[in-house]
Amino acid sequence: MTRRRRSLVINGLLVVVLLGAGVAGYLVFFGSSGNAQPTAARTAAAANRDVSEVVTASGTVQSSFSAAASFGAAGTVTEIDVKVGDAVTKGQPLAKLDPTQAQLQVDIAQGNLDAALAKGTGTTALLTAYRQAQLALQQAEDTLNATTLTAPGDGTITSVTGSVGQKVGASNSASTSTSTTSATPSGFVVVTDLKNLVLKANVSESDVSKLKGDQAATVTVNAMQSTPIQAKVAQVDLTPTTANNVVQYGVTLTLTQPPDGLRPGQSASVEITVAGATNVLAVPAAAVQTVSGTSTVQVVENGAETRKTVEVGVRGDQYVEIKSGLSVGEEVVLPPVTTSTNQNQNRQQQGGTFPGTGGGQRNGGGFTGTGR
Repeated sequence: MTRRRRSLVINGLLVVVLLGAGVAGYLVFFGSSGNAQPTAARTAAAANRDVSEVVTASGTVQSSFSAAASFGAAGTVTEIDVKVGDAVTKGQPLAKLDPTQAQLQVDIAQGNLDAALAKGTGTTALLTAYRQAQLALQQAEDTLNATTLTAPGDGTITSVTGSVGQKVGASNSASTSTSTTSATPSGFVVVTDLKNLVLKANVSESDVSKLKGDQAATVTVNAMQSTPIQAKVAQVDLTPTTANNVVQYGVTLTLTQPPDGLRPGQSASVEITVAGATNVLAVPAAAVQTVSGTSTVQVVENGAETRKTVEVGVRGDQYVEIKSGLSVGEEVVLPPVTTSTNQNQNRQQQGGTFPGTGGGQRNGGGFTGTGR
């Protein structure tokens, strides 16, 4: 054999060996990549338990009543009778203006009315003059009364923006009240009810139809997570708010025995129980499949799996009520948990190990049942 032919044969054998080694290495490292390796099927027994469906939302603690009181007359502030933190009752005087000008107007109007009455009301002109004098006196008395600012409701003084000696203008109304709104009222004095607090939350448009008055709820204030507060649905808004193409409806909840230290403005989460059933047959929600209104579960009978049609009731996040189609103790099949061999191999290679030499763990999860 010539030297040239012998070289070609040797090189050919080397190529074959290298190709074989490459294929073997590929199979070792990548041959099973992307193939899901299901774990053993999991099952859970149908059993009696309490099932509840809840709607979750987030919101803000607010006062059930807050009002801004402003003077209904113009003048100079001569006294302020309250300070922030004082408890007041409806109609209680809060501050006063100099009444001199207003009292003078009352005296003049009273004199004009007396003069009109002395002339009599026998003719249309005299009767008209008398009634105009009556109206002027009433307006003058209203202005005099408006020089005293009174509390629009029971509560606590949470803001005083004026000061003695300040000149103020007449407000369109003596007080502007707000109820269960997030806007903070502004005025000369603000009165807020700090005892009867509520939670104002927003729910999605898909959940609003499930809400109605007096439904029980649990409120967890972020600053007091260890003290859940019981509540009830008081009101559901009829019109929505839309932000970033997300439609939501406001819901107001009254708080039962709110803890000390709770303040308006604190954020909270809420779980509203919209449906519930006590001591009913139930299975894990993951076991129930519903297609076109028909619900089914996969059950194990005599070592074989079979599918059964069931009638469901309350649907909770964890469990679903089964009204018919199953009996207590029947084993329902839960969805399998799958892992990727390729993912395990990648983790092992990144850790500096090779298949079969250790490294890598499989993380389980889901409902704990009976493995088969």
